[in-house]
Amino acid sequence: MPAEIEPFHAIAVSVLAHELKGQGRSIIHMEFGQPSTPAPKAAIAAAHHVLDTDPMGYWESSALTARIARHYAETYGVTIDARQVIVTCGASAALVLALASSFEPGARIAMARPGYVAYRNTVKALHMVPVEIACGHNERFGLTARALAELDPAPAGVIVASPANPTGAILPPEELAAIAQVCRERNIRIVSDEIYHGLSYAGRTHSMLEFEPSALIVNSFSKYFSMAPWRLGWLVAPKADLSRARAYVGNLFLTAPSLAQHAALAAMDATEELQANVAVYARNRELLLAALPALGLKEIAPPDGAFYIWADVGHMTDDSLSFCKDLLRATGVATAPGIDFDPVEGRHFIRLSFAVSSAEVEEAIRRMAPWFAEQRVSA
Repeated sequence: MPAEIEPFHAIAVSVLAHELKGQGRSIIHMEFGQPSTPAPKAAIAAAHHVLDTDPMGYWESSALTARIARHYAETYGVTIDARQVIVTCGASAALVLALASSFEPGARIAMARPGYVAYRNTVKALHMVPVEIACGHNERFGLTARALAELDPAPAGVIVASPANPTGAILPPEELAAIAQVCRERNIRIVSDEIYHGLSYAGRTHSMLEFEPSALIVNSFSKYFSMAPWRLGWLVAPKADLSRARAYVGNLFLTAPSLAQHAALAAMDATEELQANVAVYARNRELLLAALPALGLKEIAPPDGAFYIWADVGHMTDDSLSFCKDLLRATGVATAPGIDFDPVEGRHFIRLSFAVSSAEVEEAIRRMAPWFAEQRVSA
């Protein structure tokens, strides 16, 4: 039978936001984790040139995979073969590819809770079993080697995310190394989601490849490179699994979009423009961290990276989906309900994305302040 999975509830909030916008309301979109900035100028120029000169077709860019391989050497000090880089139709396809080509149906896959909604649901859709590990303030909302070591029986795999969605928490290098050691000892395969690398406000991020060369690495051009609509990601597969992974990608997805590959190659060298985006996110983070306590949001996860605030609203509601819809109707600010990311405690949390302009963050704070004050009075 087909697997039963939960809907992505933030989509319902977004649908309502667009309905309200259609009625003439001013909406600030903080419900989805997508940059409000366009792709880098060089990427757009490259795409225009290719559209005018190249009929394109099914294709994987050897220049792009070589450039990504060079990125690992330059950024992490890790040497990989360009053939290990498989470009995909976004990081979502890379996650499906990593799981489907590496684990059997029924395999138990561990992951942090709270965590990205698609981890749990993709595992379920592939007829595997998600094993969620509760991670709260004591763990800085991050997966720990100790928790992984205590799972009995050991899972077949684990999904590690740093920086994480929805919390923005970054795992320190010593924790990543300890997780890698536990996984070697217990024969647990690692899938490392690194799509928020480049978006850090507390020191550099480390790739799991620095600690475990056999890890499967998922990454994307959607976040740091500001190319979410271009639907391009990649998987770094270990050499031992490469032929199987390429057989899977060829049959399930054929190839990634050719136009996006041309644009992405240009985007990888648009460092000045991309770092300017990060500076805006850093400013937005500062604005929110300064304003949230006055809104009554004093318990938040450490937003070390990515572009999210994971905030506890349990003193105001036990229904985060209704809370987000009420907030949207009253203020025009769209946020994501915590139940997407944590089916147990998420009814007490919301996620705010600050991947918008600083002016929009300032306006969102101005709109939300009186509404949150009313909620605190009535709670």
